[in-house]
Amino acid sequence: MLSAGLMIAGYLLYRAHRRRSLQKLGDSALLEELMPEASGPALHWKFLLLFTGTVLLIIAVSGPRIGSRLEEVEHKGREIIIALDVSNSMLAEDIKPSRLERSKQMINRMVDRMSNDKIGLIVFAGDAYTQIPITDDYPSVKMFLSGAGPDMVSKQGTAIGSAIHLAVRSFSSGDADRIAGENLPSQAIVVITDGENHEDDAVGEAARAAERGIKVYTVGLGDPNGVPVPLSPGSTATRKDRDGNVVVSKLNEKLLKDVAAEGGGAYIPGDRINSLIDELDKLERAELKTRVFAEFAERFQYFAGFALIFLLLEFFIRSRKNRFLLRLNLFKTDKQ
Repeated sequence: MLSAGLMIAGYLLYRAHRRRSLQKLGDSALLEELMPEASGPALHWKFLLLFTGTVLLIIAVSGPRIGSRLEEVEHKGREIIIALDVSNSMLAEDIKPSRLERSKQMINRMVDRMSNDKIGLIVFAGDAYTQIPITDDYPSVKMFLSGAGPDMVSKQGTAIGSAIHLAVRSFSSGDADRIAGENLPSQAIVVITDGENHEDDAVGEAARAAERGIKVYTVGLGDPNGVPVPLSPGSTATRKDRDGNVVVSKLNEKLLKDVAAEGGGAYIPGDRINSLIDELDKLERAELKTRVFAEFAERFQYFAGFALIFLLLEFFIRSRKNRFLLRLNLFKTDKQ
């Protein structure tokens, strides 16, 4: 430490200057006889105490953290996995700015309303992928959500059933815990899509999820009459099939209502996000797994306490001997 080095250098310079000044006055043995109350060792002790107290005080101010403290936090909440459709049809702009961007806005609003809940994010098109495992790290969910798009899934299509199946497997607790009677949090899957399912049995997967006590909610976005699908976000060019026909995407409300019915949840139109939030609020909150936080324990108080002790001792030690100190013979060297 720079301050410690300066203190030592300053003290050494002071000692050298004091020694030269005394030598100018006369013989050291004679001066010792003329100044019987002067105590050389006391000066060393005073500096040592002052130096140690100052160093400890500097360490205390720096806020040392030593060891760790374990803190258990109990909370009640729900587990919700959002399955977001990122297929090309979600680029349709029948909902401004687009179906996909409106979906992201909805999810952000849902996350903002959450407290003590766990959330996961799955993206799907022709296949389904876990984007964020179930977590309570809301900022990370928002960060990964912002980059979601059709380029994340190589296989195009709308595999709603695969998304539901993956979501069921992604929850933190399974059937064994439920059979054992453990008080588990409510679990729900929210599928946000236009409903153009071409890949699998979405209704059957929703029914299997409901058998495990997991509710399935669907949110439908788009125009039932259909609109052209742009080539890319914001593009005026439209996507065409192999025969050169313009690809038109329609909202399939019937399928989404059937999925929600079999999943024990509810179908929510895309322009009624508050209704979805209200439906999720009906889910019973239960004790989630206890989170354990490891935090460094503050230890500055110990350094500050010892610094105060050393500084007080330095204050009470006199550089001149007094009768009490002479009786104790603390700083007097034995001379025979």
